[in-house]
Amino acid sequence: MAFRIITDSASDIPKSVREEYGLHVIPTPVTIDGVDYFDGKTIFPDEFYQIQKEGHDIKTYHVSQMMFYDNFKPYAEAGDEVLYICFSTGIAGTFQAANLAKEDLLEEFPGFELTIIDSKCASLGFGLVVHKLLQMQKNGASRELIIEAAQYYCDHMVHAVTVQTLTYLFKGGRLSATSMVAGSMLDIKPIIMVDENGSLKSVEKVRGWKKALRRIVEIASQKGADLDKQVVGVVRGNDIESYNRVVELLNEVCHVKGVLETQVGCAIGAHTGPGIAAVVFLDETNEKYDRYLD
Repeated sequence: MAFRIITDSASDIPKSVREEYGLHVIPTPVTIDGVDYFDGKTIFPDEFYQIQKEGHDIKTYHVSQMMFYDNFKPYAEAGDEVLYICFSTGIAGTFQAANLAKEDLLEEFPGFELTIIDSKCASLGFGLVVHKLLQMQKNGASRELIIEAAQYYCDHMVHAVTVQTLTYLFKGGRLSATSMVAGSMLDIKPIIMVDENGSLKSVEKVRGWKKALRRIVEIASQKGADLDKQVVGVVRGNDIESYNRVVELLNEVCHVKGVLETQVGCAIGAHTGPGIAAVVFLDETNEKYDRYLD
């Protein structure tokens, strides 16, 4: 019997973390020209962005009840306890599907201990939470403290996001045609954050990509807590130059302890395109949990 921490691929948690901790990441599905693929299993970001660039028909949907059942069942059979940190309900129906699968499993395995937490985060927002929890577990934190910390970190995770083009927000129904055309003509870049309901929300408009990159770092400097003691997350699409600029600014402006880098996958990338940059960080820290971090 063991206590397992798992997540889904919408967390965009880096391969290095998955391999270091043997992390189980449930792949999120994406349909390309009517064919199903699974993020991080049968399709990977660079390949996905090339397909997207070529104009193929792309649709995303959340992990289904049956997929969750299949992924959870081996733990139930083994008698393991599981903590699953899932994609925000404000963006996808993942949380509900996971709970329906849990109900089915409890009929077969009444003693199965499965805790499902709606992260109300996106991409590395909850990937960073999972990384912290894995560190806590490695360093001897109890199951109860880890579950408590999971909710705390999710509640205090801040996302500052921008995108290079408005095209994909329009295609995904998050922007009107008028706003897309006007914004593109004026070189407008939205600043997007995740609100208290876990939904993506445009909070500002900035003219020019370089200004947008600086702005997401400024938000981190304004809202982040003890950034010199935090490892912050930096999300990129396929633009390495912009990623390097964000990291440079974070070190220059925020003096962060470190950076966890990731490339955004299909779940988010389908709606943002390859030109995405984001910083995720905590707006509050707690020594009770942080003492277990590396």
